[in-house]
Amino acid sequence: MRRSHITLALAFGAALGLLQSPAFAAEGTVTVFQTELQPLSVYENPRGCHKLPAAAHVLANETDRPVRIYGDPFCLGPSLTVAPGYGSHVAPGSGSFSA
Repeated sequence: MRRSHITLALAFGAALGLLQSPAFAAEGTVTVFQTELQPLSVYENPRGCHKLPAAAHVLANETDRPVRIYGDPFCLGPSLTVAPGYGSHVAPGSGSFSA
């Protein structure tokens, strides 16, 4: 019985590894516009999940890879893909993006 627990744990770990983002960062920048009174938020060579600023309004993907936008701060659930060289409006509040 103990052997089946170990096998199950290894299988779960392998499946989790397939769902994670690549080990290398996207090259370029992701820029987020908030308001005219705030400086742009610039993410150089982003990797993994990033919480968007509270007043985020527009995200521009200037990397060499697609970026995914999420409605929650943890990069979970449904997402929208933004291709390199494109941008998207984002919902202000608790969103996030992953690269």
